Amino acid sequence: MFFALDGFLFAGWVVRIPAIKQQTGASASTLGLALLGVSAGAVITMMLTGRLCRRFGSHPVAVACGVLLPLSIALPAQTHSALSLGLVLLVFGAAYGGMNVAMNSAAVDLVAALRRPVMPSFHAAFSLGGMIGAGLGGLVAGGLSPSAHLLCLTGIGLLVTAFAGPVLLRYPSRKPVPTTADGEAAPQHLTPRARRVVILFGVIALCTAYGEGALADWGALHLEQDLHAHPGVAAAGYSLFALAMTAGRLTGTALLERLGQTRTLVAGGTTAAAGMLLGSLAPTSWLALLGFAVTGLGLANIFPVAVGRAGELAGPGGVAAASTLGYGGMLLGPPAIGFLTDWFSLPVALTTVALLALAAAALGYGARHATHT
Repeated sequence: MFFALDGFLFAGWVVRIPAIKQQTGASASTLGLALLGVSAGAVITMMLTGRLCRRFGSHPVAVACGVLLPLSIALPAQTHSALSLGLVLLVFGAAYGGMNVAMNSAAVDLVAALRRPVMPSFHAAFSLGGMIGAGLGGLVAGGLSPSAHLLCLTGIGLLVTAFAGPVLLRYPSRKPVPTTADGEAAPQHLTPRARRVVILFGVIALCTAYGEGALADWGALHLEQDLHAHPGVAAAGYSLFALAMTAGRLTGTALLERLGQTRTLVAGGTTAAAGMLLGSLAPTSWLALLGFAVTGLGLANIFPVAVGRAGELAGPGGVAAASTLGYGGMLLGPPAIGFLTDWFSLPVALTTVALLALAAAALGYGARHATHT
């Protein structure tokens, strides 16, 4: 439920980006800088969240973030300039980053307990929440203001946390790690090889998060501005992408058991690259939507595999490190695509997603001796 809530709230925000762009009067490049706030806030808090999870357990931290995230999502619709939008998105990004580390740390513990590669199933819940959030956003985009819509999402998010939080808190998190004399969590010592593997999988996550962030932040604008799609169709673009990711992740466990991590990473990266080339360069909105769907299938299991592997090696610290590097992709994506759009065009800028997907495939193949196959 927390994974689904995270995706639902994030998608509810991204489908209102075109309306908030108009409300703030931002250009493509200044909007890109403002959107940087989400990723910057997330990256700043992720490593801190890893330490909090080691100190207090991932379950209480997830519940706390489940309160902060819905409260912060109402803020962007209250802004009227790119600067104020960027500042409130720092708050939203901080809550979003904390939620991601805490819930992934809890999921890593469950994967270890089940002894099956079920991490994609948790991320399928995230994608399902994103699909529902984007679909709902598309339905109300024409008749409900961004302020009213995001305020409704705040209420829904708090209700979900009030229902699911007490259940999660009844179950213990991973056993506490040893502490130092002053009560701080004792540092976890990784071998140099394990640290290199964590970094490698973090870079793979970075390449994937760049693509997810690009479609979330710019997909609707591409459909609406470049291909002249109806606002409802444009909003449905992210919903279709999320639906494809959900389908890919629901089959991810079986895929990993059949193909292993290496072939799953390589196949996913190459599929995503082909899909994004179609999605960014197609002459019609329907072909672009097909490309978005293929991209979602390709990207579906790369991030869960990368973060899960890092968590296996280093616990919450590994999840935090890989997630921080991963969301570095989102940190680079919004301004990079915004500036490339001003210099060239949005379709050309979106082709960088295909390049990084190919890079993820190559790195996944290079990590074949560090993965369980």
